[in-house]
Amino acid sequence: MPQLHAQPYDISANGFYFESLEEYSTKAISNRNDYGGPVEEYEIQFIDGDHIDCDLAKAWGINQANIGQYFEACESWDDHEKTVFVIAVGEAGYSFDPDSVSPSDFDVEIYHVDSMKELAEQFADEGLFGEIPDHLANYIDMDAIAYDLAMDYTEVEIAGERLIYRAA
Repeated sequence: MPQLHAQPYDISANGFYFESLEEYSTKAISNRNDYGGPVEEYEIQFIDGDHIDCDLAKAWGINQANIGQYFEACESWDDHEKTVFVIAVGEAGYSFDPDSVSPSDFDVEIYHVDSMKELAEQFADEGLFGEIPDHLANYIDMDAIAYDLAMDYTEVEIAGERLIYRAA
Protein backbone atom coordinates (compact mmCIF):
# COMPACT_ATOMS: atom_id res chain seq x y z
CA MET A 1 0.00 0.00 0.00
CA PRO A 2 1.43 3.41 -0.88
CA GLN A 3 2.36 5.85 1.85
CA LEU A 4 1.16 9.41 1.30
CA HIS A 5 1.76 12.66 3.18
CA ALA A 6 -0.80 15.38 3.81
CA GLN A 7 1.07 18.69 3.76
CA PRO A 8 -1.11 21.54 5.08
CA TYR A 9 -1.32 24.76 3.12
CA ASP A 10 -1.51 26.44 6.56
CA ILE A 11 2.15 27.17 7.43
CA SER A 12 1.36 27.09 11.15
CA ALA A 13 0.32 23.41 11.03
CA ASN A 14 2.12 20.10 10.74
CA GLY A 15 1.43 17.44 8.16
CA PHE A 16 1.07 13.70 8.64
CA TYR A 17 1.71 10.40 6.88
CA PHE A 18 -1.06 7.93 6.08
CA GLU A 19 -1.69 4.70 4.17
CA SER A 20 -5.49 4.55 3.90
CA LEU A 21 -8.49 6.83 3.55
CA GLU A 22 -9.61 5.94 7.08
CA GLU A 23 -6.21 6.86 8.52
CA TYR A 24 -6.28 10.14 6.56
CA SER A 25 -9.78 11.01 7.81
CA THR A 26 -8.89 10.27 11.43
CA LYS A 27 -5.70 12.34 11.37
CA ALA A 28 -7.19 15.20 9.33
CA ILE A 29 -10.11 15.67 11.73
CA SER A 30 -7.81 15.90 14.75
CA ASN A 31 -5.11 18.03 13.09
CA ARG A 32 -4.86 21.58 14.47
CA ASN A 33 -2.64 24.52 13.60
CA ASP A 34 -0.52 26.41 16.15
CA TYR A 35 -3.51 28.58 17.08
CA GLY A 36 -5.88 25.68 17.78
CA GLY A 37 -7.84 26.05 14.56
CA PRO A 38 -8.70 23.11 12.31
CA VAL A 39 -6.56 22.48 9.25
CA GLU A 40 -8.81 22.28 6.22
CA GLU A 41 -6.65 22.05 3.10
CA TYR A 42 -3.77 19.73 2.30
CA GLU A 43 -1.47 19.00 -0.58
CA ILE A 44 -1.31 15.21 -0.92
CA GLN A 45 2.19 13.92 -1.72
CA PHE A 46 3.28 10.42 -2.72
CA ILE A 47 6.05 9.32 -0.34
CA ASP A 48 6.67 5.58 -0.64
CA GLY A 49 5.36 2.56 -2.49
CA ASP A 50 5.71 0.69 -5.75
CA HIS A 51 7.01 2.65 -8.72
CA ILE A 52 3.81 1.95 -10.67
CA ASP A 53 1.73 3.38 -7.79
CA CYS A 54 3.86 6.55 -7.89
CA ASP A 55 3.20 6.90 -11.63
CA LEU A 56 -0.48 6.20 -10.98
CA ALA A 57 -0.57 8.98 -8.35
CA LYS A 58 0.92 11.46 -10.83
CA ALA A 59 -1.55 10.55 -13.55
CA TRP A 60 -4.46 10.47 -11.07
CA GLY A 61 -3.62 13.94 -9.75
CA ILE A 62 -4.22 12.86 -6.16
CA ASN A 63 -5.84 15.39 -3.86
CA GLN A 64 -8.16 15.44 -0.84
CA ALA A 65 -11.22 14.78 -2.97
CA ASN A 66 -9.99 11.67 -4.77
CA ILE A 67 -7.54 9.82 -2.50
CA GLY A 68 -10.18 7.23 -1.58
CA GLN A 69 -10.66 6.24 -5.20
CA TYR A 70 -6.87 6.27 -5.70
CA PHE A 71 -6.39 3.81 -2.82
CA GLU A 72 -9.14 1.58 -4.27
CA ALA A 73 -7.38 1.55 -7.65
CA CYS A 74 -4.03 0.72 -6.00
CA GLU A 75 -5.63 -2.26 -4.26
CA SER A 76 -7.86 -3.64 -6.99
CA TRP A 77 -6.01 -2.97 -10.26
CA ASP A 78 -3.12 -5.12 -11.45
CA ASP A 79 0.06 -3.57 -12.86
CA HIS A 80 -1.15 -3.80 -16.47
CA GLU A 81 -4.38 -1.94 -15.63
CA LYS A 82 -2.40 0.74 -13.80
CA THR A 83 -0.08 1.06 -16.80
CA VAL A 84 -3.05 1.47 -19.16
CA PHE A 85 -4.43 4.24 -16.93
CA VAL A 86 -1.06 6.02 -16.63
CA ILE A 87 -0.64 6.00 -20.41
CA ALA A 88 -4.23 7.02 -21.19
CA VAL A 89 -4.54 9.81 -18.62
CA GLY A 90 -0.95 10.82 -17.87
CA GLU A 91 0.45 10.58 -21.40
CA ALA A 92 -2.41 10.69 -23.92
CA GLY A 93 -4.52 13.22 -22.00
CA TYR A 94 -7.75 11.25 -21.55
CA SER A 95 -10.10 12.59 -18.89
CA PHE A 96 -11.69 10.35 -16.27
CA ASP A 97 -14.27 10.28 -13.50
CA PRO A 98 -12.58 9.00 -10.30
CA ASP A 99 -15.86 7.50 -9.08
CA SER A 100 -16.40 5.22 -12.07
CA VAL A 101 -13.07 4.88 -13.89
CA SER A 102 -11.94 1.52 -15.21
CA PRO A 103 -8.83 0.80 -17.27
CA SER A 104 -11.08 -0.89 -19.83
CA ASP A 105 -12.56 2.56 -20.57
CA PHE A 106 -9.40 3.44 -22.50
CA ASP A 107 -8.38 2.17 -25.93
CA VAL A 108 -4.62 1.77 -25.49
CA GLU A 109 -2.35 -0.80 -27.14
CA ILE A 110 0.88 -1.48 -25.24
CA TYR A 111 3.99 -3.18 -26.61
CA HIS A 112 6.81 -4.31 -24.33
CA VAL A 113 9.72 -3.42 -26.61
CA ASP A 114 12.57 -0.94 -26.19
CA SER A 115 12.50 0.83 -29.53
CA MET A 116 10.46 1.52 -32.62
CA LYS A 117 12.87 -0.66 -34.59
CA GLU A 118 12.10 -3.61 -32.31
CA LEU A 119 8.39 -2.96 -32.83
CA ALA A 120 8.90 -2.89 -36.61
CA GLU A 121 10.76 -6.21 -36.41
CA GLN A 122 8.00 -7.67 -34.23
CA PHE A 123 5.33 -6.60 -36.72
CA ALA A 124 7.33 -8.12 -39.59
CA ASP A 125 7.75 -11.39 -37.66
CA GLU A 126 4.00 -11.48 -36.94
CA GLY A 127 3.26 -11.17 -40.65
CA LEU A 128 1.92 -7.61 -40.76
CA PHE A 129 3.57 -7.15 -44.15
CA GLY A 130 2.58 -10.57 -45.41
CA GLU A 131 4.90 -13.49 -46.00
CA ILE A 132 8.42 -12.18 -46.62
CA PRO A 133 10.69 -14.66 -48.39
CA ASP A 134 13.96 -15.34 -46.55
CA HIS A 135 16.08 -14.16 -49.46
CA LEU A 136 14.37 -10.71 -49.35
CA ALA A 137 14.16 -10.25 -45.56
CA ASN A 138 17.59 -8.58 -45.36
CA TYR A 139 16.52 -5.91 -47.86
CA ILE A 140 13.65 -4.58 -45.74
CA ASP A 141 14.55 -1.23 -44.17
CA MET A 142 13.42 -1.63 -40.55
CA ASP A 143 14.65 1.88 -39.71
CA ALA A 144 12.28 3.36 -42.30
CA ILE A 145 9.40 1.26 -40.96
CA ALA A 146 10.30 2.37 -37.42
CA TYR A 147 10.26 6.00 -38.57
CA ASP A 148 6.77 5.51 -40.03
CA LEU A 149 5.54 3.74 -36.88
CA ALA A 150 6.69 6.72 -34.80
CA MET A 151 3.92 8.75 -36.43
CA ASP A 152 1.24 6.65 -34.70
CA TYR A 153 3.08 5.08 -31.76
CA THR A 154 4.82 6.72 -28.79
CA GLU A 155 7.70 5.60 -26.58
CA VAL A 156 7.35 6.05 -22.83
CA GLU A 157 8.94 4.84 -19.60
CA ILE A 158 6.57 3.75 -16.85
CA ALA A 159 7.68 2.20 -13.57
CA GLY A 160 11.19 1.87 -14.95
CA GLU A 161 10.10 -0.08 -18.03
CA ARG A 162 10.32 1.23 -21.59
CA LEU A 163 7.07 0.73 -23.50
CA ILE A 164 5.60 1.72 -26.82
CA TYR A 165 1.91 2.51 -27.01
CA ARG A 166 -0.80 3.66 -29.33
CA ALA A 167 -3.89 5.37 -27.96
CA ALA A 168 -6.96 5.64 -30.16
